[in-house]
Amino acid sequence: MNPSSARRRLGASRRLCAALALLSGTLAVNPSPFRAALPLVQPNRNVERGGVLREGVLTVSLEAKESRFSIDGPSRPPTIVEAFSEPGKQPQMPGPLVRATQGTEIRFSVRNSLSLPLTFFVPASVHGDTDGMTAPDSLVVAPGAVGQLVTRASSPGNYAYRATTGIVANRVTLLTGGLGGALVVDTAGALAQPNDRVFVIMTTPDSGALGQLERRVAMGRSRPEAPLAAGGPNGFQGIAFTINGRAWPNTERIRTSIGDSLHWRVINVSAESHPMHLHGFYYRVDAFDDPKAGQFSRPAPGQMVVTQLLPPLAAMSMTWSPDRPGNWVFHCHFALHNMPDSMTVAAGDPHMRDMVGLMLGVTVAGRRSARASKDPDRSRHLRLVATVDSLRTIPVLNPPGRYIPEPSMRFVLEEHGHMVDTKRPVSPEVDLTRGEPVSIMIVNHLPEPTSVHWHGVEIEDSYMDGAPGVSGEGTRLTPQIAPGDSFEARFTPPRSGTFMYHAHVDEPREEQAGLEGALIVRDSGASVSPDDHVFFFKGGGINGEPNPDTVEFHAGRPARLRFFNLANWEVMTFFSLTSRPDSALRLANDTLLVRWRRLAKDGFDLPPAQQGARAARQLVSMGETYDFEYTPIQQGTLRLELRGPEGQLIFRVPIRVE
Repeated sequence: MNPSSARRRLGASRRLCAALALLSGTLAVNPSPFRAALPLVQPNRNVERGGVLREGVLTVSLEAKESRFSIDGPSRPPTIVEAFSEPGKQPQMPGPLVRATQGTEIRFSVRNSLSLPLTFFVPASVHGDTDGMTAPDSLVVAPGAVGQLVTRASSPGNYAYRATTGIVANRVTLLTGGLGGALVVDTAGALAQPNDRVFVIMTTPDSGALGQLERRVAMGRSRPEAPLAAGGPNGFQGIAFTINGRAWPNTERIRTSIGDSLHWRVINVSAESHPMHLHGFYYRVDAFDDPKAGQFSRPAPGQMVVTQLLPPLAAMSMTWSPDRPGNWVFHCHFALHNMPDSMTVAAGDPHMRDMVGLMLGVTVAGRRSARASKDPDRSRHLRLVATVDSLRTIPVLNPPGRYIPEPSMRFVLEEHGHMVDTKRPVSPEVDLTRGEPVSIMIVNHLPEPTSVHWHGVEIEDSYMDGAPGVSGEGTRLTPQIAPGDSFEARFTPPRSGTFMYHAHVDEPREEQAGLEGALIVRDSGASVSPDDHVFFFKGGGINGEPNPDTVEFHAGRPARLRFFNLANWEVMTFFSLTSRPDSALRLANDTLLVRWRRLAKDGFDLPPAQQGARAARQLVSMGETYDFEYTPIQQGTLRLELRGPEGQLIFRVPIRVE
């Protein structure tokens, strides 16, 4: 499969992103004098419940109105968005938090102060309808009118309420402006959890972006399933990616201490998919609310992860407890959702390399444990040298929506004079040993700064975590590695498993160029087996190859399959192992899937009860790794296929069983 045909098949997400590529300069930054008098949207921290609770009935009065929105505070000119407010209060983004105990009746009173009819939606799953996300309860309110919608909080969980005005673009955005918010139903009789926070993710196009998007959708050039992307040099503008109404670096900084138990509810009130990644720690997915999630995409109850995909309008409850101090981050791993544009770029970031958007900073106070202080003389010493191949180029989306040739990059691995160079736009596998201290000297031979994040590894010292300007403690913050400079990362991997390493500067560009690779941690004394296979999916191929070679399995011997996804665009990628003799370009249902056992997620071994045989298909999103075991029983051929959410073929790997 050649690269050009593969790129053409990436489908819906790219078509919409291409549609938005012409949005540069459309931000509504000069409102008329009339609009300048509009109320200013306030970011909603979601710590105070909206409405009035009386005798088991929660009455929530909302008004949809035009408002001014300054995503980055008073230093940025505002744009005009639709937002919800309560009587006598400023409009909020997201809308007021609706929170009730199981069994409470919720009465919504919605006033429409907009010029278009408003349709207000509440998931029917709130009152026990399992199809509530696809068939929500709704209310239509004429301009200037007030409507009533009554529901009962029967099913504990986390949900999104929202409203649209019927414009064509709402087929893609699923809500108008900032007209959405969190609806939380607490279990009856449950005690209040300390450190219980609600974080709402929103994606808000401004008026210029919305107008362009509406025209493209009306012309049939965009699809409702296609995600939005923003940022990048000369890229998309006018799209705000926010958590509780703010974008990094202005999002709330969470402050906690070692040993605290943090209970977070993360609700995706948008039409985008967001793989949410926590640096340095695992978190437990306690609940997952998305009726559309199938057996191939729903996390197991209580699953431990470092990254969890939240599809549109989905939500999760998560718990984690830090045991190491320092600064850490929680962010969307869809790198294009964290790219600055000319409106959001910081003054000190002229090349737009820093992260913005969907990221929270977490500062953990406390004393460092003894395991952080290993004798450096006992450490294993490696070098990762970042190099650029000026003679080889790869297609990179820069500006988004258009491929241009960029130099291929990669890390070269060195140890005791031995050098591993893939000669491809992907970096070599790094193999470490559980419990063995390692020193990795990162040497930058690029003409631009870089960094390395050890994705999924429980780093002892946050200074080594690789998020420049954030990782570390106090004034000791991780720097960008300047051209010609180096940085020593020291850590001791505490568990064996499947992890990744990748650049954390200008991620979409440097990662796609090749500054990413597999990181495998094995137990002491364990050797590399010929039946242990790495399948690293990145933009343009598997393991850096657009046309992967045939992989050999052995009949009667278990094969371990390690799956990685660090592609820029394929947020919903399904990996499947099939006995079909050929690969259809589009396939809705494969009846010839073999059966495999799921072993681990993000390097965390699954309990035996969750390792039963199942059909060989798995959603692997950006920033996720999975381990599976498959034992072929006879000689023959198989295919590992990577497909998009609509069954479109992205890549295939031929497999021969000997």
